[in-house]
Amino acid sequence: MNQLRALLFALTLIPTLLRAEEEPVGWDLQGRDIEFHFKTGDAIGTNGVTITKGDFFLTADKVNANERTGFVTAEGHVTIKNHNQVWSGERVGYNFKTHELSAVDLKTSHAPLLVSTMSLKGNTTNEVYEADDGFITTDDISEPAYRIRAKRLIIVPGRYIEAHDAIAYVRDVPVFYYPYYRRSLGRHLNNWVFAPGYRSIYGPYVQTTYNWYGNDRIDGAVHFDLRQRRGIAGGPDFHYHLGKQFGDGDFRYYFAHDERPGTDFSGNPNPANRQRIDFSHQASINSNLTAKAVIRYQSDPTIVRDFFEGEYRQNVQPNSFAEANQLWQNFSLDILAQPRINTFYETVERLPDVRLTGFRQQIFDTPLFYESETSAGYFRRKFADTNAATAALQDFSAGRGDTFHQVTLPQTYFGWLNVTPRVGGRFTYYSETTTTSVPMAEHRRAVFNTGAEVSFKASQIWTDAKSKVLETDGLRHIIEPSINYVYVPKPSIAPAQLPQFDYEIPSLRLLPIEFPDYNAIDSIDAFNVFRLGLRNKLQTKRESGVQDLINWALYTDWRLDRRIDYGSGTNRLTQSTFADVYSDLEFRPRSWITLGSETRYGVAQGYFREVNHRLTLLPNDVWSLTLGHRYLHEDPAFGIGPTGHNLIYDSIYYRFNENWAGHMSHYFEARDGVMEEQIYSLYRDLRSWTIALSFRVRGSHNGEPADYGPFISFSLKAAPHKLGSDTDKPWMLLGR
Repeated sequence: MNQLRALLFALTLIPTLLRAEEEPVGWDLQGRDIEFHFKTGDAIGTNGVTITKGDFFLTADKVNANERTGFVTAEGHVTIKNHNQVWSGERVGYNFKTHELSAVDLKTSHAPLLVSTMSLKGNTTNEVYEADDGFITTDDISEPAYRIRAKRLIIVPGRYIEAHDAIAYVRDVPVFYYPYYRRSLGRHLNNWVFAPGYRSIYGPYVQTTYNWYGNDRIDGAVHFDLRQRRGIAGGPDFHYHLGKQFGDGDFRYYFAHDERPGTDFSGNPNPANRQRIDFSHQASINSNLTAKAVIRYQSDPTIVRDFFEGEYRQNVQPNSFAEANQLWQNFSLDILAQPRINTFYETVERLPDVRLTGFRQQIFDTPLFYESETSAGYFRRKFADTNAATAALQDFSAGRGDTFHQVTLPQTYFGWLNVTPRVGGRFTYYSETTTTSVPMAEHRRAVFNTGAEVSFKASQIWTDAKSKVLETDGLRHIIEPSINYVYVPKPSIAPAQLPQFDYEIPSLRLLPIEFPDYNAIDSIDAFNVFRLGLRNKLQTKRESGVQDLINWALYTDWRLDRRIDYGSGTNRLTQSTFADVYSDLEFRPRSWITLGSETRYGVAQGYFREVNHRLTLLPNDVWSLTLGHRYLHEDPAFGIGPTGHNLIYDSIYYRFNENWAGHMSHYFEARDGVMEEQIYSLYRDLRSWTIALSFRVRGSHNGEPADYGPFISFSLKAAPHKLGSDTDKPWMLLGR
């Protein structure tokens, strides 16, 4: 009886197994000439075909694919992308169900190695590939000067390459035999990087870095810099890798005995012995629990500007903090500790700040949705002690507990009109404020908020709209108007009576008006405002898929009740009835041409307060061009004087051949006729090395002396800057 039951059970599984075997793969197959055979599941495509499924992408001149078996045969200019791996060849077979790959005449790269094989088999799931009759080289030109040819190769992307029965060739001459050769694809072995040059503020200088590799757990670098006018400097870097659970970290120390330390931004003399410590650690303890710690110590405010210009341009005031985040399906818990390490920076210390966020979630089986944000912490606002003006400001501290809760009712009417009314409330407790002057009393503040957002989306398609000039193959216009109304009656306690830890900071962009996105908790005042928005998109089909031809957003605020005096300190402002009108436009007339425009028009003033235009041409990997204009009108809130800012800039890159390339960029300030910066670079590919010879001139500006000089950057291809990667960040070639 038991055997009969087992047989019957097995018979019932047969149809299920058969259906599973024939279940379609579910890929996205696109091309100009595709012929489908629905009975067999075959699809034959010619004249360019692409197949996409998840992270896997395949393109070829001709494809024969079966959606039931999952097997694909591709021929002619075949390219396969899987995760970060790219393969190219002439004939490839791939099974989307078993993930097995077989190919003839295939090439791939594992920087700095290039690999070419006559035949290859492997599996994209476990990423282990075996090739016959192939060669590897680091000489990335069409006819490599040296290579290792092997009868058998084993390739594990990101980890290693093994060559069996291999011979090393110089040109076509065999010079050495390897029964077995293995090359790691992880971090490469020890190497030197040199960056000599001349700057008028340094004199002749050379920056030297020795990169070392201990093992998979630790590596680092040692820096030694010599500047004729400034003296010697240097220090070690350590990078440790403790695995995903315990995390990775970096420790960097730099010491400079500066013979001309100069003064800081307030005119105070910098110390002769200058140093900085930069430590960071990040760990993913599990899939939903992460932790991060950052410590950035500086002996003075200008050491990073003087010796690490690239870092300074990206972050002029780095913070030190430690944080942990626990994520659940509907909630997130954040714990943040932020002490002040550098006394010359104004900082709000958070010791600690604990925040529980409830994401928008449905309330049982109702149409209502609930979201919340609750925080508690102890805060100290410490002002910079750089001069007499800031020293006169009194530090203060207090405990604060805040809880916000909101209910929304998203609805769709007539099948197209989206309406989301909301109502919420906030309660905040402030302890008595401790300060060296008169303390603030204990306060309890209540805030009520309500409002609604209304939007809809409409579209129109013109299939016959085709243009070779604009690379259009059909057009789709999408228009999306929106109105967001926010009403907050006057809180029970005015902001002026509360300690300002999280306060409203003026911004060149419109600040959020809706809670909890508006997070200036201590500056919350009455709101009665409409945010008006209009977005237009014009889309078309191009070789890379659907692309935005035009993406244009217009938005502004209509304030029914103006806030007469808001902000903090010297940034106290008075609102107008209508906010500035903002326009964000991106126009791509061709796939390689991008024109971006950001403008801000002052309705009350009657003129443009901000203009930012940028044109980028990137037709190929041979040349690129960027032209831009940045204008800011006078605005005391941002420290912009009566003359404003009127910057014109360009960036031009050209690759003469596979060995030589050039780049130049200019930054011209039209308001005072000063060429603020100009950089000219010439690159030379030395196969195993990369060299960049550059010359930079920085004009005398804002009281700073002119700075000019040539500099050279050497680096191994094992860890180089990519040629042309300094197009948008030319200071990358300055060493550090």
